Amino acid sequence: MEKTTKLEQQLCFEVYKASSNFSKMYAKALESFNLTFPQYLVLLVLWEEDELQAKNIGERLGLGTGTLNPIINRMIEQGRLTKQQSETDKRAFIISLTEKARTEQTDVAQAVFEKLTSCNFMGVNAITLMKNLKELNASFKTMDL
Repeated sequence: MEKTTKLEQQLCFEVYKASSNFSKMYAKALESFNLTFPQYLVLLVLWEEDELQAKNIGERLGLGTGTLNPIINRMIEQGRLTKQQSETDKRAFIISLTEKARTEQTDVAQAVFEKLTSCNFMGVNAITLMKNLKELNASFKTMDL
């Protein structure tokens, strides 16, 4: 492949733009719930498996504690999460969903689904893109970044 410095030919630029646009699209879908995209990601983790240590949530999302803690604290203020000290490790905290967060799961999922389908990129293209991005991210994990 020929080396290029043109912005429009850079894969990183297209990934950056797509990431930015996804964030905007999700922000629009989550706006009526007063949720940010990072808060939604935290909910996705906990809807899958409730009562996790904060560090496990961070590992799943690729977020450090300095980034994750303010997100969790805001969600506690919103009445979506609780935080309790672990009985087995006094330095760790267990993050759990509240009833509010559990009951809004269906409505939030529906709002996100409607926004995603409105971009007309579902189906085979989305599946292929997801597969390629997972392969790319797996490659990044093996690199010394």
